[in-house]
Amino acid sequence: MNKKRAFLFTLLVLILGLGAIAIYRFNFRKSIPEASLALQVKAVLTNNGCLACHASDAEKPFYSNFPVAGKLVQQDMRNGLRYIDLGKVCQELEAGKPVSEVNLAKIEQSMINESMPLTKYKMIHWGTSYNDAEKDVLTRWVKETRAFYYPNSLAAPEFAGEPLQPVPDSIPVDPRKVALGFKLYHDTRISADNTVSCATCHPLHKAGVDGLKTSKGIYDQIGGINAPTVYNAGLNMSQFWDGRAADLQAQAGGPPLDVLEMGSNWDEINGKLRADKEMVKEFASIYPEGISEHTITDAIAEFEKTLLTPNSRFDRYLKGDKNVLTADEIAGYHLFKKYNCATCHAGENIGGRSYEYMGIVADYFEHRGLPLHDNKDYGHFNVTQDSVDFQRFKTPTLRNVALTAPYLHDGSAQTLEAATEAMFTFQTGKEVSKEEIDKLVLFMKTLTGENPMMSYVHPGLE
Repeated sequence: MNKKRAFLFTLLVLILGLGAIAIYRFNFRKSIPEASLALQVKAVLTNNGCLACHASDAEKPFYSNFPVAGKLVQQDMRNGLRYIDLGKVCQELEAGKPVSEVNLAKIEQSMINESMPLTKYKMIHWGTSYNDAEKDVLTRWVKETRAFYYPNSLAAPEFAGEPLQPVPDSIPVDPRKVALGFKLYHDTRISADNTVSCATCHPLHKAGVDGLKTSKGIYDQIGGINAPTVYNAGLNMSQFWDGRAADLQAQAGGPPLDVLEMGSNWDEINGKLRADKEMVKEFASIYPEGISEHTITDAIAEFEKTLLTPNSRFDRYLKGDKNVLTADEIAGYHLFKKYNCATCHAGENIGGRSYEYMGIVADYFEHRGLPLHDNKDYGHFNVTQDSVDFQRFKTPTLRNVALTAPYLHDGSAQTLEAATEAMFTFQTGKEVSKEEIDKLVLFMKTLTGENPMMSYVHPGLE
């Protein structure tokens, strides 16, 4: 009888305990404030403990000092912040600022995959799972924010909410500047020894890359970083791997002065071009001030704006052509979203819209086994001098990626398969099959678009 009573007492305590948990979880803690949708989202992220691992000012819990569990806790906190800083997202929500399309995609995908909070976090903080009301708030917010700030007018209605968008056919440009910029893009007089032009490292007929691990400058000097494609570069949020140039014009002004690339200066460049009567005349017809650093870089940037590559097979699929992709290619796109590739590689350019840490779950640079190369491996830290940005790089576009090998900022991945495997090893930590890798690569090969310049070979280039 005593054993029976003990059993019934234990059962009663268990039922009451579970009831208390249920009441806490789905009533008290789960209340969503009467506020704007943005502030409701902030409350959801805060109430569910998301900022415990995804905020730069997160305090370590007491159990982070435990011998074994503490190390795992600190690792999860580090990896969480490397992936997304929800503290900044909450600040943007509070200030009424738009959240980036990359962070929208990351939050959306965490709900779709039901990957957050981590199971081991929920085991300790048992009131931190999203309920239906919270999921509804987050889902509506992502949908409305994406539609308002990042409208996808080119896609078919069923694909309007996708994290990836078609490239526009064109953007407004000044055709006179474009024509002049085209000439300057191929003009070797911008370099000190008259051998290197923009097209040397970014040949248009080779998808805007030179195919080298790291590019060669004047006197065959070897640079320290892989040359990114110039195609669709105008859709990036900034230029260069570390984002040190705010736009195409600022980027155009960098290589002419770089000692390893063109090694010149603006007095020398202006002097050479002013000695060309036809060039002086063409500049004067467009720019009253004539030839200068500003007008040279402005014209080059205007030309580069035209280097869009619309109408890839994937773009046509998003626009409603259901027969343009194979079943395996479509399966590859679904895997691309399932494994969070479509978060960092989001938007029209399928990349170029955020700075991401290289080596979220595994140390890429330790694996590489080479010393850090000057400031080339420092990433966005070069610009901000903030330790949070150390080894964060601007995510490259995946447009025309099948044509732009080698890959990664140091050119260490020779094939698209190798680059994809590296992303799983260092960014996600997920194990995938060769069949899945093959389907992902098949999908990425559908991102090759169209531009007349893709087949243009300038005299003097191979």
